[in-house]
Amino acid sequence: MKKTFDYKTDISIFLLLGIVLLLLGGIIFTLNVLRSDPIDEALAGESIINIFFILEHEQKPLGTYVIMYSPMNNRAAAISIPGDTGRILKTVDKMDRLDSVYRSNNIEPYKTEVEGLLELSISYSIVLETEKLAKIIDVIDGVNIFIPNSIEIYEEELILFPSGNITLDGDKGIQYLVFELPEDDSSETSQRRERFFLGLMKRLGEKNDLLKDPSVARFFYPLLNTRMNRLTQKKLFEALSRLDMDRINPQTVSGKYQEISGQRLLMPDHNGAVIRDVVRQGQRSLEQKTQGTLIERVFTVEILNGTTTTGLAARTADLIQGFNYDVIATGNADQNDYENTEIIDRTGIENVVNSFAAVIRCTNIRFESKLPDETDPGIITSENWADFTLILGKDFNGRFVTGN
Repeated sequence: MKKTFDYKTDISIFLLLGIVLLLLGGIIFTLNVLRSDPIDEALAGESIINIFFILEHEQKPLGTYVIMYSPMNNRAAAISIPGDTGRILKTVDKMDRLDSVYRSNNIEPYKTEVEGLLELSISYSIVLETEKLAKIIDVIDGVNIFIPNSIEIYEEELILFPSGNITLDGDKGIQYLVFELPEDDSSETSQRRERFFLGLMKRLGEKNDLLKDPSVARFFYPLLNTRMNRLTQKKLFEALSRLDMDRINPQTVSGKYQEISGQRLLMPDHNGAVIRDVVRQGQRSLEQKTQGTLIERVFTVEILNGTTTTGLAARTADLIQGFNYDVIATGNADQNDYENTEIIDRTGIENVVNSFAAVIRCTNIRFESKLPDETDPGIITSENWADFTLILGKDFNGRFVTGN
C-alpha cells in the first residue's frame, strides 16, 4: 500500500524534536553552570579573592574596606580607604573626595574609583547599612572590641563606653560606630571604625555555625545588601570564618591633608603610588605558600638620616609604617654625608629582608647579628634589637633609592 505524505504531521514532529532538544540543551547548560560555580572555582584556586565591605549610615559610607583573601593558605590582608581621600575621579572627571560618587542604590561608580586607586579588581561587594547592621549584631550576640580609653558622649543622655574589652549589642554598636567627637581627628575616627569592623568580622566567623541554621539564615542574609546569591554568600562567609582576624592589621591610604576647592582632602602620598605598593606587597605576601606566623609578624625598623635634609627620617617613617612595619626609632646617623642608602638586616631571612628592601628599591644590604657577642644583653637599644636599620643616603629621593 502506498504511503501518503502528511506535511502537517511531519512538521509537528520536527517542532517537537526541536523543543525536546532545546530543553535538553537548557538542562545540560544549567548542570554545567552548577558544576562550575564561580565562587567554588575561586575558593579552590590559588588566586586572591578581593571582597569589598562598606559600613553605610544615612546613605553615606562610614568605613570602606577591601579584604584580600587567599584561599590557598587561608590568610588575608585588609585595606581601609578613607572617604575623604582626594582624587581626580574618573567617573565624573573632576577632583573631589572619593565618597562623593557614592550612591546607596548603585555602588558601582564608587567601587570603580576604589579599584582605580588601588589598581585592584574587586570580585564581591557587601554593604552593611547601620539599621540592618544593628539587627545583625544582635543575631550574633554582640561584637567584642577593645576600647583603649573610655568614651563619654552627651546627646539626649549620657552614653558611656568604658575602656577595655567590651561586648556591644546592636544599639550600642551602632552608637560606637557613628559618633564623632569634635576633638577627634579623622585618623582616630577611622581607627575606631577599623577596630569595630574587624571585631564584627571576627564575631561573624565565630558564629558561622549559627548562621548555617536555616531559621537564622533566612533572617540574616536578607540584611546584607549585595548582588551575590544566597549560596555564594554562605560559601564566602564560610571561607572567611576560618581567618584569624586578630592577625589582620588594616593598612590605609597615607598622605597629607590639603584645602582644595573649599574641602579638606587627604591627598595620597606620591599620587597614590604608596598605597598601591602596599597592595602589591600584601598580594605577594599572601601568595607565599609558607605556613606559620613568620610572614604575619610585624618587623621593627630603626631609621637614621645620613643626609643634610632636615626631617627626612621622620617623613620616611610615615612611608615605612604604611607598609605595616613598626618604626621604633628615628634619628640622625653617625654622619650626614652618606652617598648610598644602606639597610642593616638582623633577621637573617633572605625573603624577609628582600621584601623590606623592595619598599624603597634598595639593594645595598648587609647582615649584622641582632645581639653582638660584645653587647651586654641587659642593655638593649634600637641599635641592636631592631630587625632592620635603614640609613638614608643622598641617593634616596624621599620615596625610592635612585641609581641602583
